[in-house]
Amino acid sequence: MRVVRNGEGALLIFDEVMTGFRVHSGGAQALYKIKPDLTTLGKVIGDGLPVGAYGGKGEIMQMVVPSGPMYQAGTLSGNLLAMSAGVVALLLIREEKVWEAMEIRARQLETGIASAAQIAGVPVQQARVRTMFTTFFSETKPTDWNTVKIADVGRFGKFFQKKLEWRRVFSPVVI
Repeated sequence: MRVVRNGEGALLIFDEVMTGFRVHSGGAQALYKIKPDLTTLGKVIGDGLPVGAYGGKGEIMQMVVPSGPMYQAGTLSGNLLAMSAGVVALLLIREEKVWEAMEIRARQLETGIASAAQIAGVPVQQARVRTMFTTFFSETKPTDWNTVKIADVGRFGKFFQKKLEWRRVFSPVVI
């Protein structure tokens, strides 16, 4: 079987390792209404446990054993704990109230960081898509690589380390 896209043999592959279930319950592809040929996902489908997965259009997935000649295997393939946690996480995230609560908390956290920075007189810019966001220590809004690379990465490193300390002090919020 030969898979050909756009007459050139190119496949559209969405790497949703970062964006899967963070920007939309269906990932970036659902948010932006794009149907890739293949999708990859990481720990998000195991609720943070070590797991990865891929999926795609039937004609491509038919290339994998037992239907096709390509083998897929891994040390943690089918790990019962990761798969069980993933099933529960996927069931929860399908509930609209859970997704809405996560988005509200992300917006509150983003706003809180911006307010604290303003009070401290520290210039920050934030970039957010739904529940996924980051903070840039810069006076310039990040719009491209040139505006991103001028951000104060040293200050971000200190901020990140402080967040790790806070994580050890405060227990996770249960939705």
